[in-house]
Amino acid sequence: MAEPSLVFTDVNERQGMFTRRVFLMGGFVAFGMFALTGRLAHLQILQGSKYSKLAAANQFNFRLIPPPRGNIYDRNGKLIAGNRPSFRVMIETNEVKNIDDTLDEVSYVLPQTLSSRRRILRDINQNQRSVPTVIASDLSWEDFSHVSLYANDIPGVVADMDEVRAYYYGGAFSHVVGYVSKISQKDLTDETGVSQTDFNLLHHPSFRIGKQGIEKAFDRDLRGTPGGRKVEVDSRGKVVADDEEGNIAPVPGKDVVLTLDADIQSRAVEVFGQESGSAVMMDVRTGEVLCMTSSPGFDPNLFVSGISSKAYKLLADYDHIPLLDKALSSTFPPGSTFKTMVALAALENGYDPNTIHVCNRHWPWGGRVWGCDDAHGALNLHQAIVTSCDIYFYQCALSVGPDKIAAMARKFGLGDIFDIGIAGQKAGIVPDSAWKKKYFAKRNPANTKWFPGETPSMGIGQGYTNLNPLQLCVMVARLANGRKALTPQLVKSVGGVDRVVKEFPDLPADPAHIDFVRAAMADVVTSGTAARTGKLDLGPIMMAGKTGTAQAYDYKGGRGAHGAVGDWKLRDHAWFVAFAPADAPRFAMSVLVQHGGFGAASAAPKAREIMRLALLKDPETQKRIVSINPADLVDKPLPADTSTDGIPPNGNPDVVPSPAATGHKSV
Repeated sequence: MAEPSLVFTDVNERQGMFTRRVFLMGGFVAFGMFALTGRLAHLQILQGSKYSKLAAANQFNFRLIPPPRGNIYDRNGKLIAGNRPSFRVMIETNEVKNIDDTLDEVSYVLPQTLSSRRRILRDINQNQRSVPTVIASDLSWEDFSHVSLYANDIPGVVADMDEVRAYYYGGAFSHVVGYVSKISQKDLTDETGVSQTDFNLLHHPSFRIGKQGIEKAFDRDLRGTPGGRKVEVDSRGKVVADDEEGNIAPVPGKDVVLTLDADIQSRAVEVFGQESGSAVMMDVRTGEVLCMTSSPGFDPNLFVSGISSKAYKLLADYDHIPLLDKALSSTFPPGSTFKTMVALAALENGYDPNTIHVCNRHWPWGGRVWGCDDAHGALNLHQAIVTSCDIYFYQCALSVGPDKIAAMARKFGLGDIFDIGIAGQKAGIVPDSAWKKKYFAKRNPANTKWFPGETPSMGIGQGYTNLNPLQLCVMVARLANGRKALTPQLVKSVGGVDRVVKEFPDLPADPAHIDFVRAAMADVVTSGTAARTGKLDLGPIMMAGKTGTAQAYDYKGGRGAHGAVGDWKLRDHAWFVAFAPADAPRFAMSVLVQHGGFGAASAAPKAREIMRLALLKDPETQKRIVSINPADLVDKPLPADTSTDGIPPNGNPDVVPSPAATGHKSV
């Protein structure tokens, strides 16, 4: 049995252990208090302003205000595209618990179709939750008033006033000015490197982006800088008050002034009516474009709020193709208007203008018979231009060759793309031996050589030759100027900054040869193919021009129709290029009537009416006609014209034809 042991504890030792524990715990507490005090001091003193701003941001919010889009004016200050007030209804999705229930409530005061309901739900899913979605836009005052009575009783629904783009001349400027529309996913992808403010603007329901023409080309200038409305919000983000002193005003977009004249543009649209084609007019002293139409046009206002699929299908399926810009984006064989370049190329390369060729309507050459619309008899170069004799120009072209003709045509702007501020131009084709070799190298290696039988076709503006109306207007403007290689100017200023080019290079052609061609063009109107349809009836002021009838399809087997007969799609294209006054050129223009038949009968009368207005508006021309009897200026019905300017060979406006399809009418 173990003996019990006695243990004695030192009181001082226990006290020492207690003291150490108290000291250790006190140190921990003191350190915590010190750290807490330091952190509080850091938050309150050093970062107080930062957190004060964050707290204010939780209480106050900025709602983006889209800027007014810049206006587009014509050269005389007439408003072409601007903004007008519009009433709309939106839904704030972050304030709505059940979207379907809210839309059902709205439908009682603003009926919705199934398609509109689907569109709203699609937009809600695509938008950010903080971005409101438009339920209905461009409401009448009656509908807007009706909705406004009940909007406050439906959570998340807001009825307010907005601005929408307005095009005040309808379809007159639809292609050149273009239109704006809702931004697409592709547009968002293309908008790379934008700031957060611009990013928010792109997602705003009021924002519209330029889709075509000037609206697209100058979209960044026109859209402006957004502002902000400072509002006080509650814990759920709902607006409870406005703080007007904190608002930031938006900066409107820059205004764009065009060189176009709204009166001349409208007159061109009027004379075309429902016919398909284009008219382009330039000032031969400055290169400024006064008119550039494509007919028929379309109403760009339809696209601002979103065009219905049915309406778009009607535009897309119409055989006159109103959505296509025929002035820039479509090319056509120029027909006999191209003879001016053939004549000039011949003169520049030593051709004697007194050379005589005899036209008996038939010309056997190259194992076939080539034709002309009339038996013109013995002609020199001047007479051949005036009467538009094909047989003369077949032989004239052969004496010059395709390479020299093409080189001259390019000097006068044919086959070129011009920097006019908007995209969509097609260069077309000015063919020569090098072009053919390159074009057919992969398509048909056996057909890369230029054959002699292709040159006569080129001599009358057919075969492979395809050009657009702007290029032909530049050609005749350079002829009319006679000294300078003008380039077209479409944009006069952006944001008040002038953009018009004032210096041009010299024309690389003998002025005497240019004067020769100009004199022949003057006689085309006084005694030639346009004598009955091209006179201006403005006293001493005359117009100079050149008619053209361009075959669209081969006549064989009824696939083409010469003149204005047969099915519309099979008819020839009608051309007229002109400048006036003939003795002191001021304006130049080209007119194309797609499948219009003969140039003298279809295109020349339209050019006459457009040119008359331009001349009557010009102060210098007014001085010359001030002594004329006003009764002589009244429009008179034009006599029916049966003159033609030759039977052109085949030339499809959209597809380069094969050599087998570029023959002339055989007799």
